[in-house]
Amino acid sequence: MCTLSPRPSPIAVAPALLLVVISLWEVCAARRDAASAPGDAAWHAAGERVRAGYRPGDLIVFAPAWIDPVGRKELGDLIPLAVAARMDAARYGRIWEVAIRGARSPDTAGLEPVQAEDHDGVSVRRYERAPAIVVSDVLERLPAATADGARPALELAEVGFAPHRCLQISPAPGTPLRITFPQLPLGKELVGYVGIADVFSRRDVRSPSRLDVELAGEIIASATAGVDDGWVRFAAVTPPGAADVTFVVRATDANRRICFAAEARQ
Repeated sequence: MCTLSPRPSPIAVAPALLLVVISLWEVCAARRDAASAPGDAAWHAAGERVRAGYRPGDLIVFAPAWIDPVGRKELGDLIPLAVAARMDAARYGRIWEVAIRGARSPDTAGLEPVQAEDHDGVSVRRYERAPAIVVSDVLERLPAATADGARPALELAEVGFAPHRCLQISPAPGTPLRITFPQLPLGKELVGYVGIADVFSRRDVRSPSRLDVELAGEIIASATAGVDDGWVRFAAVTPPGAADVTFVVRATDANRRICFAAEARQ
């Protein structure tokens, strides 16, 4: 007659042991991350360093993006709303980057710091470069109503969980809206961004939107903005001088809030 052993087999206890090991590792990792997070004194020292060298017109960015609220607690008074809601960083010749854990901001991509310091885990880097020369900005030249009476509104909108000043309009489903800027002064390049505003409508309606830019009847730039794409860049080479520039926006669903901004640059 066979008797069953009360001792569990090694194979049976392996999952439980693995779970214990993973739990211990997560506890240690959480403690290590908490210990490595910079404290208030480090953030204050980094903020004071930025303030000491800050000049009016400088741009301050934070990396990674999720530390933005902490950074603004120290330096928010140096980041006015117009700067926080900027189209991009090209206008800025001096950029201060406040970062932790070796992160970099997309606004400093490809740049080398002229100065870098560490304050107990909070890095302060300063970058300098020639700023873009803006010939015209469509946000400063609100167009007349379109042929069907629609007119974009200048808004401070949430696009991709970030603030952006932009022209917002909601085209009828399947019907392109043509927004023309008569005799827009142009430089060598037209640069712009497009995105879908309003997190709640993005959650409920998942279809993308599209924007085309026309010059002299020809499409010179296009961009498709999906609900998860955020602020999508487009650009085109242009001949210097004044010309009619038309932005054509399209949506396949109703109440799609499309936001765009653009600058002509030298």
